Amino acid sequence: MKIVRLVAQIGQNVAVALTALRASKLRSALTILGVVIGVSTVMTMASLVQGIRDQIVRTIEIAGPTTFYVLKVFSQTPVNPDRLPKYIRIRPNLSEAEADRIRQLPGILYASLWGQSIARVEYEGSRTQNVAIFGADEGFTIIQGGELSAGRWFTRAEVTGGDAVVVLRDAIADKVFGRVNPLGKLVRVGGRPARVIGVYVQPGNIFSPPGSEIGGIVPFRMLDTQFRIDKTNGLWIPVKPRPGISVFDAQSAVTVTLRIGRKLRPADKNTFDLVTQDQVLDTFNSLTSVFFLVLIVLSSVALLVGGIGVMAIMMVSVTDRTKEIGLRKAVGATTGDIRLQFLVEAATLTCIGGIIGVLTGAALGKLATLLLDITTAFPVTLTIIAVTSSIVIGIVFGLIPANRAARLDPVEALRYE
Repeated sequence: MKIVRLVAQIGQNVAVALTALRASKLRSALTILGVVIGVSTVMTMASLVQGIRDQIVRTIEIAGPTTFYVLKVFSQTPVNPDRLPKYIRIRPNLSEAEADRIRQLPGILYASLWGQSIARVEYEGSRTQNVAIFGADEGFTIIQGGELSAGRWFTRAEVTGGDAVVVLRDAIADKVFGRVNPLGKLVRVGGRPARVIGVYVQPGNIFSPPGSEIGGIVPFRMLDTQFRIDKTNGLWIPVKPRPGISVFDAQSAVTVTLRIGRKLRPADKNTFDLVTQDQVLDTFNSLTSVFFLVLIVLSSVALLVGGIGVMAIMMVSVTDRTKEIGLRKAVGATTGDIRLQFLVEAATLTCIGGIIGVLTGAALGKLATLLLDITTAFPVTLTIIAVTSSIVIGIVFGLIPANRAARLDPVEALRYE
């Protein structure tokens, strides 16, 4: 019976709270604004980070869990090529000869030297923003997935000769050519002429490098001879073992091959790094964890401001309704009843702010993911946490005004003007 009475009392207090909020619309709106900003910030950023993380995970699934990469140096953030530490400067750049030796190993299905540069794609006055231009070979989709919607991949002769040909990404082809068939047309990639031989459709879950999108793929030797490549950060060898070969065995074979090719003695450290898909994901998780921490701190400040606003408006509300409190006490309301009334009112205020913040954050997050061309699921768990947190803030910051109201003397309250 006590639980039923409590539920009924809370329901009545919610109705009273909504009536009080409607009576002071502007004051209430300004109060919940801090809660809305805090919750919507968390929701928007969480949607973006979760969407990018999901893209990376699905990209890893495309390449396969056994695929790994040979790098000159593995760093969580790109190193400045003009100010390299000594231990990086003494490391040789990756070479095509090393990729060839790795590819000839019996346990390796695919290995090739890839590179990346940033450039614009132009055709008859129409041009893109800076996009990522990959230098690779005809096995690009073995690692990256996707398919051609038109045309073909490079021939072996075009790869070895570094011919000026390009496979454009479909979105880039649509942008610079419109309805014109791009196949056979001469475009300028970073100011260099190249003939379009194919149109590439990347999988919907591919992850583009931060700050850029894939614009096209050219033979690696064309990229190497005609473009500026950051050979510390912009060269890598993707390696895919044959089915049944473990990552450990493949990495061991690659390590031995590279050490022999670089004439390293047993006591010498490796002058290259091997990175697995799990390491890439762990690195991203460590970066996003810091981002989430900063995000939580910033949004907590907004929620704190909202909580202080709730406390302020509830203190004003207690003062404005002193006579009402005295009347309720005179007709039998207990101290607990009065306290519960104002706690429920404060929680209702912040709950409304939390719900509006969730809806706003979800809409902004969806818009941001659409603009960035990434997909993500709605963060249900975070939504529950955000709304619950807003209610808790209302209760915590509403406790002082509620206690003040509960301690009012009914006789003095009835005399209050």
